[in-house]
Amino acid sequence: MAQSLSTSQLVDEVATRTGLSKVQAKQAISAVVAVLGEHLAAGARIQISGLGTFEVRERAAREGTNPRTREKVQVPASKAVGFRAASALKGRVGGGTE
Repeated sequence: MAQSLSTSQLVDEVATRTGLSKVQAKQAISAVVAVLGEHLAAGARIQISGLGTFEVRERAAREGTNPRTREKVQVPASKAVGFRAASALKGRVGGGTE
């Protein structure tokens, strides 16, 4: 099974690779996440070369089924963040190109 990477481990690696302190690396990562969130909330599409594209996807309202009661329920329309990996990233993890 693949190992997961915690936020603190990510901060450690970014600090090591950039020469930033751990505090600075954590601030930088937090800033990137905040900027992504703000722009996605505004409906922007964000393309990061070598990583991929983040975008807001609309999900239409639909009829679902409650698994406990088998009763039909209405699932309201919603928005979700979608991510499509760049070819370079797919190549690094062994995925093909689309």
